[in-house]
Amino acid sequence: MVPEMNILWGIMIPFLGTSLGATCVLFLRNGLNEKVKRCLVGFAAGVMVAASIWSLLIPAMEQSDSLGHMAFFPAVVGFGIGILLLLLLDKAVPQMRIVCDCPTGLGVEKKKTGMLILAVTLHNIPEGMAVGVIYAGLRSGNCGITLAGAMVLSIGIAIQNFPEGAIVSMPLYTEGYSKGKALWYGILSGAVEPVAALITVLAANTVGPILPYLLSFAAGAMMYVVVEELIPEVTADEHSYPGTIFFAVGFSLMMALDNALG
Repeated sequence: MVPEMNILWGIMIPFLGTSLGATCVLFLRNGLNEKVKRCLVGFAAGVMVAASIWSLLIPAMEQSDSLGHMAFFPAVVGFGIGILLLLLLDKAVPQMRIVCDCPTGLGVEKKKTGMLILAVTLHNIPEGMAVGVIYAGLRSGNCGITLAGAMVLSIGIAIQNFPEGAIVSMPLYTEGYSKGKALWYGILSGAVEPVAALITVLAANTVGPILPYLLSFAAGAMMYVVVEELIPEVTADEHSYPGTIFFAVGFSLMMALDNALG
């Protein structure tokens, strides 16, 4: 049985990443260096892809062994629902990379920043659910998830959240907010993540039979974030090889830990 405190710390790690990113407003004027940011995002993308396979999809299929040759079915259905939910969410709310061709001005910039905060906050909800699902599986003790693998996934999402915290707090400061207020709003944008994770962990106790669907749902949600947001960020520059290298490092590290400690 995994100690409850380990689970609590695990679901708080991604929120810590957002909070640390928001503190950039206290030290930086122009945000993160683009190359550093792409390396961090590439590493996080590699961790999340490997985690989706070895920590979520494979355990989901292993838990469905009773279905025989159809053991893949819950994984396929859950994965598809995760992709679809994130797709609908992106259609319903503005993208985090907002492009506006309208006339510039303080009112327009404030509106854009408000939309940005809303987008980041809503994107954190399914990520929180993904973290909650893997810790719910770890807590159940019967789906092949290790504490080390779950922690590495949390750290990977935290690294991805680091620039998100910065892109909330930095624009607020440039619009005239104090550094303290900008930092506070940046931290709040990530507060929904541990809440969503905790609710998912608690709810999973009563929905054990559909845990394979939940695990694969989390994989779908994370893969959507990787393909739609992280990879485009890594390859935005003509020379994207540093991000690609860090993607490979993150993927290899998560794969090795999940298999060696599983």
